[in-house]
Amino acid sequence: MLKTCIEEGVNYTDVSDSRSFTRKALELRVNAKNAGITAIINTGIFPGISNSMVRRDVEQLDEAEQIHLSYVVGGSGGAGVTVMRTTFLGLQTPFEVWEEGQWQEIKPYSDRETIEFPEPYGKTGVYWFDMPEAITLPETFPVKTVITKFGTSPDIYNHLTWFVAKYWPASWLKNNSVIEFLSYVSYGMTAVTNNFSGVGVAVRSQVSGIKNGQPAQVRSTVVHPNAAAATGVGTGSIAQLMLEGKLQKPGVWSVEQALSTELFEAAIHSRNLNIEQLIL
Repeated sequence: MLKTCIEEGVNYTDVSDSRSFTRKALELRVNAKNAGITAIINTGIFPGISNSMVRRDVEQLDEAEQIHLSYVVGGSGGAGVTVMRTTFLGLQTPFEVWEEGQWQEIKPYSDRETIEFPEPYGKTGVYWFDMPEAITLPETFPVKTVITKFGTSPDIYNHLTWFVAKYWPASWLKNNSVIEFLSYVSYGMTAVTNNFSGVGVAVRSQVSGIKNGQPAQVRSTVVHPNAAAATGVGTGSIAQLMLEGKLQKPGVWSVEQALSTELFEAAIHSRNLNIEQLIL
């Protein structure tokens, strides 16, 4: 689709969240630039709004050193069985992350960390998860480390997913029938737990670095009661700006590479999305 848009001279945006697709899309940057089209990939809530939260946080510091992105989704997130497939597909293979100035291989759903999210989530466990931000943010900002961690609510799902990632044979996780089985069983479970966990989403961005010669942190959080609707806020904002001619940058870009903080703040304000930001 992206190649077709470049050939036809049509601007493009999507809700992709795959590392392999992201790499292939970014390789077409020069083609898109020569064609004069603006292509924005990985829009939505995470990736998407999360990228812009990081950009806004980085801009508050004189020098950024570490980016730590955490996400939590309530139950199914209101997105159907596909979100379950995405989770289990993400357990198939180790992936590379930018840590301490070099690329290092990480096992999916490892290294649990407890993060304090806004209510209704509070303290929630998150784990390493392969997200496109893990490769675009180091390209965009000269930081030493980029961490992307994901968790679900209720926490029992985190422990079950961790168990599958750690102990199930790799051959099982690469079997389509197994993925479908896990996805439908999990979706059936969330049909029950959604009633008390909700289907919302929370994102926390924390950027550490230097401000006025002193160590500093900038932390931003956002919560939405429906993860699927929040994705629409992110993608819809990008699409509207492109259609209005306010977002023009020929090439293929991730959100933080193309969208200014000024445009981002105006877009989320128009959609009544409140992002809290603290400088620590």
